[in-house]
Amino acid sequence: MMFKHLLSISPMVLLLSITAFAHAEPPTARAAVTAWLKDLDAQRYAASWDAAAPMFKAQVSQAQWQKMAAKARQPLGALVSRELTAAEYKSALPGAPAADYVVFVFTADYTERSGTTETVTVMLVDGIWRGVGYFIR
Repeated sequence: MMFKHLLSISPMVLLLSITAFAHAEPPTARAAVTAWLKDLDAQRYAASWDAAAPMFKAQVSQAQWQKMAAKARQPLGALVSRELTAAEYKSALPGAPAADYVVFVFTADYTERSGTTETVTVMLVDGIWRGVGYFIR
């Protein structure tokens, strides 16, 4: 598995810890990440897996993702607010194939924990932006 070294099953850390990059995000990428996060916020983890990129699905099964996401998200409680703090385009990521990526960083407050940082990465696949990484701390 080419991304095995990028996976983490820690309850507060999910998939792809990514450093910052420099470019503005395409508007459709923002819409895709917003939709993906809505599924996570609503505990629709299977739907978020379904909407993910094939590269994501090759690294974690739907059942594994559901367990990982629930373990990380449920202790936080409900989402109170989320603010985009950075969005950066990259044509390659360490250990990943060359492609179009956008890395989004959000500051989020939950009922049980405030000041969390969420990093969400999307990848352009056949003209559609799809989730490939989620990291929360």
